[in-house]
Amino acid sequence: MSVVVAIDAGTTGVRSIAFTETGKPVGSSYREFPQYFPQPGWVEHDATEIWEAVLTTLGELASMLDEPIAAIGITDQRETVVVWDKATDQPIHRAIVWQDRRTAAQCEAWTEAGHLDMVRSTTGLVLDPYFSGSKLHWLIDGDHITVGPNTAFGTVDSWLVWKLTGGKAHITDPSNASRTLLYDIGQLAWSEEMLDLMGVPASMLPEVRGSSERYGTTTPGLPIPAGIPISGIAGDQQAALFGQACFAPGSAKNTYGTGSFILMNVGQTMPEPVEGLLTTVGWTLADGSTTYAMEGAVFVTGAAIQWLRDGLGIIDEASEIGPLAASVDSSDDVFLVPAFTGLGSPWWDPYARGTIVGITRGTTKAHIARATVESMALQSRDVIDAMASAGGVSVESLRVDGGASVMELLLQIQADQIGVPVHRSAITETTALGAAYLAGIAEGVWSGTDEVSAAWQSDLVVEPTGDRSDADALHARWLEAVQRSRGWAG
Repeated sequence: MSVVVAIDAGTTGVRSIAFTETGKPVGSSYREFPQYFPQPGWVEHDATEIWEAVLTTLGELASMLDEPIAAIGITDQRETVVVWDKATDQPIHRAIVWQDRRTAAQCEAWTEAGHLDMVRSTTGLVLDPYFSGSKLHWLIDGDHITVGPNTAFGTVDSWLVWKLTGGKAHITDPSNASRTLLYDIGQLAWSEEMLDLMGVPASMLPEVRGSSERYGTTTPGLPIPAGIPISGIAGDQQAALFGQACFAPGSAKNTYGTGSFILMNVGQTMPEPVEGLLTTVGWTLADGSTTYAMEGAVFVTGAAIQWLRDGLGIIDEASEIGPLAASVDSSDDVFLVPAFTGLGSPWWDPYARGTIVGITRGTTKAHIARATVESMALQSRDVIDAMASAGGVSVESLRVDGGASVMELLLQIQADQIGVPVHRSAITETTALGAAYLAGIAEGVWSGTDEVSAAWQSDLVVEPTGDRSDADALHARWLEAVQRSRGWAG
């Protein structure tokens, strides 16, 4: 019996988890690393500190394990830019994090110059500081780094593979490459046109390999044995889609966190760009097949519950929201649009602001609580409807995880709104599990996606109930409330 280790390098910390051949976690270690904010809107990491967190968690995890490690998979915060010197093995600038907004003016300039259509059709993305390309342009064009023959660029996965292999592999996978603004997701290759636009030399780029294949083995001197295959990579949201076994077109996952990322498998043909949504590579397997996904970002879901607790004092603990919302049969035509930082997919309105409409003298905190829970499901329906319309693929099921997924009321409202079953994963760490599956498939621990599908389990399935016309009426009323929130700060 062996285990597969997943390294989940997130935005605030690193978690290393071991999974058995049945997909069950048997050991875990977590370590935070510092965040740096040198100017308002700027967010940076020290790539060396990320690496040190990886070493610490691997060492602690290894001390818990009796079984040998068959493979290592990596999942990571996407879009964050790491630049290092291959000769010295050291970063040459702090990593610029996906949250960083320093390149907003440059992205606006590219848009005004008419490049957006080319960017969308080539990369599936939009011109936004969120993605890696403009950050790399800032480093190079602003002379913050000097590009030489040993200068290497990568997202966090590339940096970790480089360090784990002792500098033998400078690689990434298509899921991470597709978040850089430099990758042609139709041709599955770096785009010369995008490299020219952003002034990035091809010599800096990692080789793009499949999401599930052996990239190298661990070098001596690590807190785990040398010679362990490193065999799986995926960006965090794509890894969660894989970990949720969303292998059929139309299958989708939603993670209810501070906000929500909704991804839907749209098959092996790249869809046309869609206003309000992103197109991304889900993964590429050893047989050469590439799966694409539509992605929508909802900025505020769980954060609205925190606001009820910390901002309004309606609840003392987040766990109170479910019972309070369930204490009334409806929100009594009260709607909360939690556009606290604007609206994300499919609206992309930075000038929208939070709105509560429909309040009467009879409105209670229970009605506001229920309206908050309903907003989480209704925002998710907006994204899923847009995905289904754009991709020509109907959503057949929604697999969910994240903190708010403990609320059965939320899951019932979600099922009623989208009209398909909602399955809550029995394994909460679906992102790490996806990376483990990708690595384990490459090394024969699992035979392929069929075995992963068979192993996937839910601890709750919620079927749609009631009259569909009631759900549609609620959603139509919600859309009226959304319109009242839009453009408020503009």
